[in-house]
Parts: sequence; C-alpha cells; structure tokens
Amino acid sequence: MVVFDLEERTKNFGLSVIRLIKKMPQTAITDRLIRQLVGAATAIGANYCEADCAESGRDFVHKLAIANKEAKETRFFLGMIKEVVPELESEITKLEQEAYELNMIMSSIIKKIKNKQR
Repeated sequence: MVVFDLEERTKNFGLSVIRLIKKMPQTAITDRLIRQLVGAATAIGANYCEADCAESGRDFVHKLAIANKEAKETRFFLGMIKEVVPELESEITKLEQEAYELNMIMSSIIKKIKNKQR
C-alpha cells in the first residue's frame, strides 16, 4: 500500500500550477485567469494545512471543505485557461486530473468523518 502525504501533494500541486503559469503568455485575459488560478491552486494546500492543525473535528471538516472547494475552483480555471492557451492543453489536462483527484480524496475524508459523527 502506498502512503501519500497530502500536505506535500497539495504543495507540489500548487508549485506545478505556478510552473505552468510561467509558460503562459501575458494578456489582459490570461492575467485575470492567472490571478484566479494561482489563488485557488495555492489555497488548496494552505487550507489543508489549516485543517491539519484544526482545534476540533468540526473545525477540521470546515477547513478541509474549503480546501475541497478550492480544488474544484482550480479545475474550473484550468479548463478556462485550456481554451485560451490551447498550446498548453496536455500539461493543463494533467493538472486538471490532479485537482480532480485531490477533490475526490478530500470529499471522501469529509464524508467518512461526517458519517462517524452521526
């Protein structure tokens, strides 16, 4: 069984998005999308770290739910950028998959905790 460090994984994801952005052309459209994408992609890991240091189970679920929302938002902006910068499509598709996987992992954790609280 492979064990994943979710904090490290979310950090690496944010850094991968930053590396992608460095390859993008600077236009009025991409500048706005870049700001949105950087905010969402880096917030996944930041909110996961906050969840990891939560003061209660309820606080943990709340912070993890925010990280989960940021993962969904990141996928949304990656999809928009894929349309605007099609030459980066293959790289963006890989990042979309990772954002999806992070979303599914966090959703699963949240669901398990909520089921235990019932």
